[in-house]
Amino acid sequence: MSLAEDTQDSGLMVEAHLALGNSLFLFGKLTPALKHFEQSMSLYDPKTHHVHALIYGLDPGVFCLCRSAWLWELLGYSDRASKKMEEALALAHGQSHAFTLAVAIIHTIVGSYLRREWQKLQEQADAAAALCMEHGFGAILAQARSYKGFALAQQGQTEEGIAELRAGLDAQFATGASLFRPWYFCYLADAYGTAGRFEEALDAIAEGLAITERTGERHIEAELYRFKGELMLRRAGVEASRDVERKAEECFREAIEIARQQEAKLLELRAVISLSRLWKQRGKNGEARQRLVEIYGWFSEGFDTANLKEARALLEELS
Repeated sequence: MSLAEDTQDSGLMVEAHLALGNSLFLFGKLTPALKHFEQSMSLYDPKTHHVHALIYGLDPGVFCLCRSAWLWELLGYSDRASKKMEEALALAHGQSHAFTLAVAIIHTIVGSYLRREWQKLQEQADAAAALCMEHGFGAILAQARSYKGFALAQQGQTEEGIAELRAGLDAQFATGASLFRPWYFCYLADAYGTAGRFEEALDAIAEGLAITERTGERHIEAELYRFKGELMLRRAGVEASRDVERKAEECFREAIEIARQQEAKLLELRAVISLSRLWKQRGKNGEARQRLVEIYGWFSEGFDTANLKEARALLEELS
């Protein structure tokens, strides 16, 4: 960034803000990251800077829009996220650069995962896979394959889906790529949990958290803790001991605190839902409802998403 500012070269400024925004995002500094992506977009001119796709391998405007969509989703603005993703796809389709388009399609999958839209996720994964097979984009093909496996697992084809998911992740990890591994272990744990394979799910969470501590990549840390608590309760079943409930509650509280520090309202909502369900089981309906009302009342959009529908349904149960 310092070098770019010294030269006042708009192209270098675009890339500097992109790089800094991406680094901050990985560290879980969501709002500062978003500001840099938006600053990059304010300097971006598709006619002037599309050549960056040939220099750096990826169009910066499409990438910044994609990452902004991801961030808006985590920050709790699902409608804004969808709009940014539409802009990213429109820009990507208007350019003759297949890798940029593949990256954009993969980002649509991220949005569907966070909104829990499994059928749409599968369709997007198929589209990404077809494009990657046509052009030989092995790393993104592996991502698409793992996402499709996850979607299958969530739609009833559990073991087939997990096998596909695992194969995709193994192919990706074999390249030596290390970014986003906490994210990948998060949705692997999600799929294992759906299958009732709780020990494997908890092992995946432990691996994700270990990587987070080792690398500082924290953008999905809150969800890892939330899943850990959920899996502990589901493994124990209806006869969960007070000790298990206490440990699960600690995980939910940790997830809430991390999400608040990162301003990740979506992840805070999910963690509060988990905590409120636990309190409901303990007969603490009043406390559970108060906690859930506070976070639900913060949202101003995205009420048709699965996350907010679940929160609203739970509030009705707690009335």
